[in-house]
Parts: sequence; C-alpha cells; structure tokens
Amino acid sequence: MSALKNRKMIIAAAIAGMTVANGAFATDITGAGATFPYPIYSKWAEAYKAKTGIGLNYQSIGSGGGIKQINAKTVDFGASDMPLMPDVLEKDGLTQFPAVMGGEVLAVNLPDIKKGEIKLNGKVIADIYLGKITQWDAPEIKALNKGVKLPDMKITVVHRSDGSGTTFIFTNYLSKVSPEWKVKPGVGTSVDFPVGVGGKGNEGVASYVQRIKGSIGYVEYAYALQNNMTYTQLESHDGTYLMPSSETFQAAAAGADWVHAPGFYEILTNEAGKKAWPITGATFILMHTTQEKPENAKEVLKFYSWAYDNGAKMAEELVYVPMPAPVVKLIRDSWKDKIKDTTGKSVWN
Repeated sequence: MSALKNRKMIIAAAIAGMTVANGAFATDITGAGATFPYPIYSKWAEAYKAKTGIGLNYQSIGSGGGIKQINAKTVDFGASDMPLMPDVLEKDGLTQFPAVMGGEVLAVNLPDIKKGEIKLNGKVIADIYLGKITQWDAPEIKALNKGVKLPDMKITVVHRSDGSGTTFIFTNYLSKVSPEWKVKPGVGTSVDFPVGVGGKGNEGVASYVQRIKGSIGYVEYAYALQNNMTYTQLESHDGTYLMPSSETFQAAAAGADWVHAPGFYEILTNEAGKKAWPITGATFILMHTTQEKPENAKEVLKFYSWAYDNGAKMAEELVYVPMPAPVVKLIRDSWKDKIKDTTGKSVWN
C-alpha cells in the first residue's frame, strides 16, 4: 500500500471516529475552532474514547469561531491556529498552549500537472492573491518553471470565507515575503482578499479547488492528502525549493523558541533553513484561567496530556509534528500555574 493511500485511509477513519464521538458522547468534552488540526483531533478522539470511554465533541468551525465560543463559555476549550497575544489572553481571562504543529500547501487544479511539478515563491504567490498575476502561463510563473508546460488558463484564487487561523498563518507568511501584501490586505484570521472566491473551512477551500479548473487555494496538508490534491513546491526562506513532508515541517518547527515565548506566542512562518517549509504553524488550545466547571477542564487537560504521551505516532502518520518532550513539560507546568477553580486551586495536579 502506498504511503499516500495509507494516509488517506487513516484520515478517513479518524473523521469517521470523530463523528461517532460527536453522536455518542456529546456532553463529555466540548471544543470548537480550527479546521487545521481537525484530522488529528479526530484520530486522537477515536483512540481516547476506545481507551477511556470519554468522547470529544469538536466543532470544526474555524479559529475565529473557536475564539468566540471560548469567550462566550459555550465550550470547554477553543482552538485557534492564530495564537492570542499575551495582553489579549490576560484581558479575556484566558490561557493557551500549543497542541501540535503542521504545514499548509498551495493546492492547484491544473490539467496534466503532477504533484510538486510547479514551483512557486512568496512574491509570485502574493501577486496571485493580490490579483496582479492572473494567468498560469504568466512570465513570472514561467521564470520559475522552465521546461514545464504551463496551461494558457485563467487563475481562480480560492481563500477562506470564515475567520480562520489557517488564513492567519498564510497571510502572516505573505506579509513576510511581500511588502505590498503587508501594507494592503495585511495579516489576520480574516482579511479583505482583493480577488477570488471564499470557501468555509479547509474542507470548503479543498472542495472549491477540486471543482474549479485553474484554481489555487491554501489548505492544511492533511486535507490535500485526503483529497488526493495536486500541490506545488515552495521556496524556502533560504532559497531552496521544497516538497511538503514531515522532514520539512520539522525543520521549520525546530526554529521555535517556546521557552522564551510569553503565553506560548510563537509564529513559525518563513523560518530560516534550507529544509524549512515556509508555511508552517502550530495550533493552540484556549481555556479560561478561572474554571467554573473544573471537572470539565480537568477532562480536557487529561485528553491533551494523553495525546502528548500517546498521540505522536498518529500525528506523524497524518504529517503533523508532535510537540517535543521539553515543550510538553512547559505546557503541563503552565496548566498547574494558570488553570484554577474559583477558589484558586489548580485544576491540574
């Protein structure tokens, strides 16, 4: 069985497992937010339920929705691919910690083009999303792809329509490689894209790219694998062209300095290194520092503690990067210090 087919089967089984958890154990642990980590949260939930009997009801609604729901206290935890600044965490009475890391790819729908056959760099991607490059056989794309027969076809840009941490990671990357992007659309979970069509969630973007000839869209790598999508090579910070892989995601993640990151605020886009995938990011869990339902909070922490200890192999099978052991220790220490009941007693001990 090919590695790609194996990954697709794992993802499909994981999502099926999450559906069961949603239906049978909807009151056990509740979370909402980022679509970026949905495949691995699904896989973890399936295995955790089999082990403990406790299910996870996770709504894959986008990071913006996750932030809104945790602030409204309608879920036990929120999930966001955009880390919140320390002052925002303090103002809203929240704490955050990274769950896992992964990469985004540029998926394309082009006739007779194979996976990784086309190369793109940051400036060209930014100009495509700015609406300045509108044809696949434009000189700027041809210059990067000598010997590749590019189609005479209009580019249809696909982006997220919902508040999205995937968009935050993507636009953060574009702001680092394109001064024009930084000044105009800028960075955020939701920006005013100059051109294109919007899809809801990674699922929505993947669906649009699959259906529209000549399209390009940014999706988390697991969605590209699940849907057998064609994706491009990308130029690293150091000028090498890379294929997405565990190795290139790990090379980018190696640049993270979690020890000195206040509130675990760390961005992993455009990291230095010849093998560092340029659109890499962590995904974060948001919880209230004062817990009105401490038993619920403890169950959430038990789930993620189990995932750190037992979920690394599952994460790697889906081409995510597990959190390193020293970082997991920092995370658990933060739970003891930051997450307490209404009497001030630590929920995690």
